[in-house]
Amino acid sequence: MARWVRRRDLAGRVLVVANQKPGVLERYGVTRDEADRAAWTVEPDGRRLEGAAAINRVLAELRGWAALAVPFRLRPVAALEERLYRWFVPRRSSFHRLGVRPECDEPGSGCR
Repeated sequence: MARWVRRRDLAGRVLVVANQKPGVLERYGVTRDEADRAAWTVEPDGRRLEGAAAINRVLAELRGWAALAVPFRLRPVAALEERLYRWFVPRRSSFHRLGVRPECDEPGSGCR
């Protein structure tokens, strides 16, 4: 997902950092358990969002993708998206077949 966001964030509004990079979790106040459980966004004011909320927050910042984040404002949609996200998380490694690879699997990524 990190590479996908970087390619679409032409305005440079989103900082995407792999949680396996040294010092990242401590810097943003996310525990290892939290990082393993979900994707996170950390706002400049320190507010944190996880899971589907985090993904929608990122989409809201990307030109041409922000409209996809609007339905998340509706409680039933947010609940459905969160359920889908929770289904996806334990299965994410199986998506490697489709070319979806974690950033840290790339040589020279700087991850632990």
